[in-house]
Amino acid sequence: MVFGFFLLLSVITAPAIAQPNTRGFISIDCGNSNSSYFDTVTQVPYVSDDRFIDVGSDFYIQSNYINSSVPTLQLNLRSFPDRLRNCYTLKPVPQNTTYLVRATFMYGNYDGKNSQIQFDLHIGVDHWKTMTISDPSAIYTAEALSLATANSTSVCLVNTGGGTPFISSLELRPLRNGLYGEYVNASQSVVLVTRRNFGATKSLRFPDDPYDRVWNPYNDPSLLTLSTNSRVDNRDDLFEPPVAVMQTAVTPKGIRQLGFFWDSVSPRDELYAVLYFAELRNLTGKATRMFNVTRNGESRFSWYTPPYLSIGYIYSVVPFKGYSRYQYLLHPTSNSTHPPIINAFEVYSLMQLTQAATDSRDVDAMAEIRLQYQLKRNWMGDPCAPKAYTWDGLNCSYGPDPPRIISINLTSAGLSGEISSSFAMLKAVKHLYLSQNNFNGTIPDSLGSLSSLQVLDLSCNNLTGNIPDSLGLLSSLQVLNLSGNNFNGSVPDTLLKKAATGLLTLRVDKKGCTKVPSSSTKHKTHVVVIISVVSGLLLLVVVLIVIVWSTRRLRGQDSNTFVQPQSEDHFLQRDHQVSFEGRQFTYAQLVNITNNFTRVIGKGGFGMIYHGCLETGKQVAIKMCFVSSPQGMKEFLAEAQNLTRIYHRNLVSLVGYCMDGNCPTLVYEYMKQGSLQEHLRGKAGHSRGLSWGQRLQIALNAAQGLEYLHRGCKPPIIHRDVKTSNILLNEELEARIADFGLSKSFHSDEQTHVSTESVVGTPGYIDPEYHQTYQLTEKSDVYSFGVVLLELITGRPPLVPGSGNTHIVQWITPHLSRGSIDDIVDESLRGEYDPTCAWKILDLAIRCTANKGSQRPTMFEVVMQLRSCLELVIASDKCENENVYSGDFNVDQESASDIGTNMPGPTVPTR
Repeated sequence: MVFGFFLLLSVITAPAIAQPNTRGFISIDCGNSNSSYFDTVTQVPYVSDDRFIDVGSDFYIQSNYINSSVPTLQLNLRSFPDRLRNCYTLKPVPQNTTYLVRATFMYGNYDGKNSQIQFDLHIGVDHWKTMTISDPSAIYTAEALSLATANSTSVCLVNTGGGTPFISSLELRPLRNGLYGEYVNASQSVVLVTRRNFGATKSLRFPDDPYDRVWNPYNDPSLLTLSTNSRVDNRDDLFEPPVAVMQTAVTPKGIRQLGFFWDSVSPRDELYAVLYFAELRNLTGKATRMFNVTRNGESRFSWYTPPYLSIGYIYSVVPFKGYSRYQYLLHPTSNSTHPPIINAFEVYSLMQLTQAATDSRDVDAMAEIRLQYQLKRNWMGDPCAPKAYTWDGLNCSYGPDPPRIISINLTSAGLSGEISSSFAMLKAVKHLYLSQNNFNGTIPDSLGSLSSLQVLDLSCNNLTGNIPDSLGLLSSLQVLNLSGNNFNGSVPDTLLKKAATGLLTLRVDKKGCTKVPSSSTKHKTHVVVIISVVSGLLLLVVVLIVIVWSTRRLRGQDSNTFVQPQSEDHFLQRDHQVSFEGRQFTYAQLVNITNNFTRVIGKGGFGMIYHGCLETGKQVAIKMCFVSSPQGMKEFLAEAQNLTRIYHRNLVSLVGYCMDGNCPTLVYEYMKQGSLQEHLRGKAGHSRGLSWGQRLQIALNAAQGLEYLHRGCKPPIIHRDVKTSNILLNEELEARIADFGLSKSFHSDEQTHVSTESVVGTPGYIDPEYHQTYQLTEKSDVYSFGVVLLELITGRPPLVPGSGNTHIVQWITPHLSRGSIDDIVDESLRGEYDPTCAWKILDLAIRCTANKGSQRPTMFEVVMQLRSCLELVIASDKCENENVYSGDFNVDQESASDIGTNMPGPTVPTR
């Protein structure tokens, strides 16, 4: 279970408040035919569901379940006794925006069976929720947040054999761009578990919440309610809770600890939680409100102070799981004069989007065809997915790309009128059967855009006009059946030529057909072209033979050229014959580049590192491996192997190599500012002190490099020697991780650890759990990085000089108990740092250096905790001169957070 926090900033000048409107809302009263009205509570306009679905039956709940507390929306419902899947198509939906979709269900024993009902809900092609309706008087709700990838979405009720599906209301609410962006994207949605408002006496929704989220009260008589009439600044990039929600809070009565809980449906559910805070009392003088947050006994966040009359929150980004009930406790710190408070919280479960929806162009085309011909087939929801619910008469292709429609069979479908131009939108259609219909009109030229069409059967219709020239441009067309129609004019030459060469089976027979003159002669002649099916079959056989031969040939090539992954030990068995990517240098070139190896810039167990300069002027570092060195070739080849297959801007990059003689050499980028260790220890040439902001930037850069090794590499890589001397700095003080000689790769993504015969690394940085178990994990790097963080904070080495060379973790412990950050932070900073941020980073470092790996955060979490603190520092520095910072800073935008908080401060970009 992983849960963490990061800092977002939210103090903003409040603008004029606009009255919420319902623009973009879709509000459907299901089963209330041809009726529209304004809800008496929200004043939101609701309409009948007739325009969104044309199947199902309308019912009213039984009268004994009707009372004043039952909303109008729940008095009636639509039931679906027929078909396995019945779908509402909701449109228009702004594409690439997040929306809230909510469905309600009240059984009310409408069918007189007084039975329990169970069925599934889908959003688009993915399972949303299983609805179990057991109490006929209760209102059941399903709510989700999802990203619109097209201009419409569908909500489907799926009969799973547990009774007849039904629905009472369906609502869609578009959200402002960016809201819940940490949770919702093209690959995942989230499902609401609970949303609660502390200190409230009734539910709150639109217009108090412009997005019509429903905030239900959380009642606990042991808690004291706080409230204010002052406006709480709620503007925020991620969640934007309503002002009315943030104007109430609760605090303990007579006790110092505040607790609350909520239940999950299953311990297997992967959950996200957002806790909202705002200080409603103007604390002056020495009055403080500061507390720690735990969940089920585990520390989640420390030293949190709610911002005064402004939104603050703590939220998870990486989901957590494992319990049926989650108990949160807010403990005041020893120096807090006021007990904790909380205003509200939300909990969501992860909904992974594992199914690919049909290509949106095909969906739009089929929707137009269905509308134009008023087809009453079971054409609802996605045409191709899930496979079990593919539309009648369609066949689809499935692969790594979105499903495409490859065959349409509308035989005897009762179609009339012209052929819809929407067929031309189905670019991937391979088979299109429109035979035995009642078409009137011409074939549109737009059919020529069906570049993948293989079979087109328009026989036995009443098609008139000319045969379009564009049909001859269908490069994939193999069968064209136009028999039994009333065409005028001639057969296009392109079709005749393809038919004559056996590339096309063409039918324009006389059976009820018009005599078609050929345009290839000046006089009119009757043309009846029937290219035999035998020739077509022969062509098919030839094609299959070519395909089989080509496939075998390609497989043969694959088997000859495939390189089995090698271990580093196997490299040693091949006399060190390694193939690297990059420029290949000769030994003579290295002599010239290094001016005969005159300047040494480093030394290790592998050998020496020299400074060099290429002919382009680019400075490089030359790492040579001496065969007689203790660690020798093994470490050198491990580094070479890793550097040739990974690239990240926070890892040293390989320029080239040299394999001449007995001293194999790597050439990589030169880092002008040396190592982080040299800056922290004030060694010659690097005596300039690092500011607090520079330290955070360096920490973030290094964390991003490690996070890439753990998550971006397939399989993951453990560095195993993270330390300040292996964090190098370029001229702009951008950090890169170096020295991969001790690194280890997992054999697969599923592997959780690597067993080693011995423990290697640098004293002071070695993971104690690895030292005990000889099992190397990603958390071993996290421990080492935690030591680096402590060095950045304190300016002291991992083994602090003195009696017994105390480890930095032990050195820091007594200072923590005194609660003074000034005694811990590096004196060379001269007090120029943000204490709140320093506590955050110190807390992060302590969690990173926990004795057990399971208690440490991931590098994924570490990156965003550092990023959020860096944003705070940059914003604070800029605001001293400019009030609002709108610039950029060096942060890996591809990294993501496990966890977050926001704290008071100016607004800064978070993405």
